[in-house]
Amino acid sequence: MPYTLIYEEPLSYVVREINRASYMADADGVRNYKVEQLPASYPTFGNTDLNAPALHVRYADGSRLTDLRYRSHRFTEGKSAIPGLPSSRDDDGSATTLDIVLHDAVHEIDCVLSITAFPYHDVFTQHVRIENHGAEPVVIDRVMSAHLPIGRADLDLVTLTGAWGREAYSSREPLRQGLQGIRSARGASGHGQVPFLALADRETTQDSGRAYGFTLVYSGNFAATCEVDMHDNTRVDVGINPFDFSWQLGPGEQFDAPEAICSVSQRGFNELSQRLHAFMTDCLVPARFARAERPVVINSWESAYFAFDGRSLLALAQRAARVGVELFVLDDGWFGARRDDVSTAMGDWFPNEPKLGGSLDELIGKIRDLGLDFGLWFEPEMVAEDSELFRTHPDWRMEVPGHEPQRIRSEYALDLTRREVQDHLIATLGGLLDRYEISYVKWDMNRNLTDLYSSSLPPDRQDEVAHRYILGVYRVLEALTRRHPDVLFESCAGGGGRFDAGMLAYTNQTWASDDTDAIARLRTQEGFSYVFPPSSMSCHVSAAPNHQLGRTTPMSTRLAVAQQGVLGYELNLTELDDAALAQVKDDIASYKARRAVLQFGVHSRLTTTEPGNEFAWQKTLDDRVIVTFVRVLARPNTVPKRLLLVDLDPTGNYRDEHGQVHTGSELMNIGLPLCSLSGDFASIVWELTKE
Repeated sequence: MPYTLIYEEPLSYVVREINRASYMADADGVRNYKVEQLPASYPTFGNTDLNAPALHVRYADGSRLTDLRYRSHRFTEGKSAIPGLPSSRDDDGSATTLDIVLHDAVHEIDCVLSITAFPYHDVFTQHVRIENHGAEPVVIDRVMSAHLPIGRADLDLVTLTGAWGREAYSSREPLRQGLQGIRSARGASGHGQVPFLALADRETTQDSGRAYGFTLVYSGNFAATCEVDMHDNTRVDVGINPFDFSWQLGPGEQFDAPEAICSVSQRGFNELSQRLHAFMTDCLVPARFARAERPVVINSWESAYFAFDGRSLLALAQRAARVGVELFVLDDGWFGARRDDVSTAMGDWFPNEPKLGGSLDELIGKIRDLGLDFGLWFEPEMVAEDSELFRTHPDWRMEVPGHEPQRIRSEYALDLTRREVQDHLIATLGGLLDRYEISYVKWDMNRNLTDLYSSSLPPDRQDEVAHRYILGVYRVLEALTRRHPDVLFESCAGGGGRFDAGMLAYTNQTWASDDTDAIARLRTQEGFSYVFPPSSMSCHVSAAPNHQLGRTTPMSTRLAVAQQGVLGYELNLTELDDAALAQVKDDIASYKARRAVLQFGVHSRLTTTEPGNEFAWQKTLDDRVIVTFVRVLARPNTVPKRLLLVDLDPTGNYRDEHGQVHTGSELMNIGLPLCSLSGDFASIVWELTKE
């Protein structure tokens, strides 16, 4: 049933029917009115609710009690943007927003809960604004974007964890009394910390059962947690990580928390994912590219790393054009006076013309003459000590007075809390996009934040640095994407280290992992598919043996896995023989014919008989269905199984690529045969068309 915001009769019976529990204090002197066990919409600290609050504020007199009481509410059509933060849009005009104003009369603090229902997507969002109408400054120590009470605890918690090279591995565990969840304090969301949390009935599967899903439109330090109290009530909190965070709010000022996205499915994890996919595509990613088919790219990184010149780049581009690639991406190594490894020139965003064998204009012109668009790699948030930028502005790096700052990958983080640093990046990168015919930008971040301190802030505001940093990143991205709406931006953070809804509001796709091994990518891409649409997941075919793991995987399986998202190539095409090039050309042509289905079809994870060793997914768009199955390791003496499809018309007829016709009921209850597989790392791709 679609979410709508309508007036209902008061639900006071919910409160009346909660039985009295022992050893809890009454509230406001009302017997058996136990705030701690009530389903509060936004609990605070200092009253008789002794669970973790959604809001914690310190006042000038040192007190921390915030007593929020209902003041007013208002329904409005549509949805407003959040100042300084990415947020969802109501492009079709169907959304309704409910603003609930909660008021603390002692300190003249207002808390505005803005809840927006998107009825065509079965999604609602919430963000919180804190307003100081008092005469003295206050300090916010904790402010959650969404708080949801659930009056039960017999649920499973699903999170996406991992590390560099193995991002977004799904984890499922039962709730227990206490605190569980996922959080990041890395200055970014993180390779092993995806801002997503799901709760599900114990019996929920991919295709049946109830599942609640929460994610955050934010790219910095976050927390997504569940707390189960001593009476088996669950509270979900999603927002900025309160660790090392505070925010001073002066009289007349307001603070906006990031937006949370929430949905509930009655038909398993697939339906939950599909709602999030459609919502992000229609209401979050930049509208210019939201439903536009993404180009097939060749990226120079694993083709050459730093060892290239203008001639080798042009040779790679010529091969790419020959096989049907549409976009050439020049990765790291193109800029500064000298950039032959990671130790130099970071921050010097001007072309290294001697290395390129001429001007960047000339190189781009030659590549575009081949029929290819051109893209460029940047890592704007970092600086190397051996760079002109650092020599000119050594004070722009983030460092703590009296301490030698930590250098990671030969880089320091720029202090993006500072307006002049943001303005420099806007002017420098914007100038390059103005001057050159660049169709694509890969925005990278290859280290997390340490030495959190900004000389632009007073000592008592240093806990604001991490949040102000990501606000600075957003301001730069907002300026660049507004100024250049036709440039396709891809986010990267050493792979999937900042794959979140906040970045997707500016960048249409994200590099899911620096591990390009197809078999390693299976779990990563499956995990990210719980939250993010396939059109946002950048996936490349790489060389065999793979550069990260040394594994040799058949080209057919590398293609099958990479075309789960946005297809690209990450290998040196000049080293392939004519037969291999012909195969790549055929593969790209096949992908282009299927691209709309693969990028924008309804994505379903299929159930296999050997989870962890077998992976399968189905994409459905209109009358077309594409099904992919990958088996990691073969086993001896096994009987071939069948793969059951989902969500087809049971009475419809579906013709496969060999001309055989199956009914939808047959495909969902008997399935497709898996008897043609042979060897390790094997795959099958079927295409079915409804007649």
